[in-house]
Order: sequence, then structure tokens, then C-alpha cells
Amino acid sequence: MSAVLNIVLYQPEIPPNTGNIIRLCANTGAGLHLIEPLGFELDHRKLRRAGLDYHESARVSTHSSLACFLQTVQPKRLLPCSTRGQTRYSDAVYAPGDALLFGPETRGLPTSVLSSVPPEEQLTIPMNVGSRSLNLSNAVAIIFYEAWRQMDFCVLD
Repeated sequence: MSAVLNIVLYQPEIPPNTGNIIRLCANTGAGLHLIEPLGFELDHRKLRRAGLDYHESARVSTHSSLACFLQTVQPKRLLPCSTRGQTRYSDAVYAPGDALLFGPETRGLPTSVLSSVPPEEQLTIPMNVGSRSLNLSNAVAIIFYEAWRQMDFCVLD
């Protein structure tokens, strides 16, 4: 079964963030893709605790690299989300099959990944001047829900 939207975490580092995102995916039908290396084991206690009993309801896949994800899933578009993005997430127009890409908590997406996508497809969330970043699971929820709202909260069965 395919998802309307895919969330892609590039080398996530903090188990509770990924657990929260697993819970989000289980409740929305989004596919979750984890790009290795991961900063934790998938059976990590804190990951399980944050995801509660939603792990069995979520579709979580791991990929050895971003290239492997792109080859396997073939998303319609890859939309990197970064503090260095050029387009406000609320100004983007989303479509089924899009993949929202988020970087690791401590360093964000590498320049090599961002530069492989046109600047207008690099998304950002507005923040106060001088702010560094939002929590990863909060950023994923903000952008995902805007994309899903634009699709009238469509769910694939």
C-alpha cells in the first residue's frame, strides 16, 4: 500500500523524535522512511516509549542511502525542509506522492542534498530572527499537516 505523502528522515539521531513521528504517521497514513545510518536502534526504549503502541500501525522503512530511497520509492518530488530553505512551507503547493525530507537534529541536511533540489522546492518554517531551529518532530508535524490539508486530508485505503 502506498501513502499519499512520505516523510523521510535523513540520518535521524534522537529516538523520541522518531518515535513521535512514527505516531504521527500511524495516525495519518503517511509513510515513514529512515535513511541510514541511524543514531539509535529501532528497538530503542525511548523510541518505543515516544511511539507508544503505534509502531504496528505505522509503515516504517529503512534505506541504506537517500539514493536507495529515491530508487525504491520514486517519489513524485523530494521536498527538503531546512532552516536554509528558500520557500515558506505554507507557500508551497503539495501533491500526492511528494516526499518531505528532514535532516538530522544536530546538523540538518547536508549542502550536497540541498543543492540537488531546485531552491524553490527547498522548504522552510518562518522563525524569529536569531532562532536556530525547531524540534524535528514539531517541524515534521507543521509541514506535513499543511501538505495534507491542501489535499483535503485524503487517505489511501
